[in-house]
Amino acid sequence: MENIFNKRATVDPTGTLVPSPGRAIREQDGISISAQLQEEADHSLEKGVELYQLREYSRGVRHLRHALDLYRSLEDFGGQAKALEGLGLCEYALRNYAEAVQLSEQCLAIARQTGDRRIERQALGTLGNAYRHLKDYETAIRYKHESLAVAREIQDHKGIAAALNNLGMVYKAIGDYTSAITYYKQSLGVARSLNDSPIEQQILRNIGNAYHALGDYEQTIKFYEELLNSTHEFGDRRAEMQVLKNLGSACYATSNYGKAIHFHQQRLAIARSLGDAKHQIQALESLGVIYDVLGDQENSIRCLEERLDIAQIINDRTLEEKTVASLKTIFYSIGDYERANQYR
Repeated sequence: MENIFNKRATVDPTGTLVPSPGRAIREQDGISISAQLQEEADHSLEKGVELYQLREYSRGVRHLRHALDLYRSLEDFGGQAKALEGLGLCEYALRNYAEAVQLSEQCLAIARQTGDRRIERQALGTLGNAYRHLKDYETAIRYKHESLAVAREIQDHKGIAAALNNLGMVYKAIGDYTSAITYYKQSLGVARSLNDSPIEQQILRNIGNAYHALGDYEQTIKFYEELLNSTHEFGDRRAEMQVLKNLGSACYATSNYGKAIHFHQQRLAIARSLGDAKHQIQALESLGVIYDVLGDQENSIRCLEERLDIAQIINDRTLEEKTVASLKTIFYSIGDYERANQYR
């Protein structure tokens, strides 16, 4: 049986883990179905899944709907379940959450009728995620627990990790950060047992964010530093830059200005190497604020002048005017009117 789906879990921008659906080509029974229609349906399904993996969700929907129509004409319930599974995931990715619910409920009904536990687990997971976005948290929690139960029954460890993480997401959404952290940590244990670094990184980020929301900066820094080590190891420079930003902010909140400067300087160095003007500007702004708090006006001025250079290069007049105003304010505050008057 050929598996045409990538089994790696994906992560949406909110931090939700979405295990990719599995798809096995159905063996021909050769009884009463049209081989030509069956082949076309299977091809459309595979194309839709491929487009989902490429994040071309709207195009994926078109192919999956065509596959669904064909499977329905063939009375192929297994094929219908797979097409509905993919459609639910695509509509969820497109943020069409009500549509994702409708499709996933159809998928769930067929999966339970045919006894396909893997698709049942995926449909339950998508329903839980969609209801979270619809702010129906009670229903989201119920579906997430059902998804977790099925994943454990069929020993789907990636599904277990995803369900636990996404339960954490629901509790975080309702402000119960302590429960969220409990589920995140359970998910982290499963992800580590699988040696799945991308999932581990997302969960570490979620734990750090939850501790940050609780104002527990010591634990925030601990988990962000674990995340930093992981992103550095895998050479994800952009992810590393974001983690450094969060670490710098957490250290600043604890008045650990030395470490905050260290992390923001690392972020600035990566931004320079990538030619990322936006992150350079942000890092320089953070550094300037810290130096100002420390009473180190010269380093604060240096950061502002570098920001001004970048603003002029990218022709951002608003940023340029704002930075000039900040420079003049500092120069006037230290009584250096000559340097202040250099800026018009």
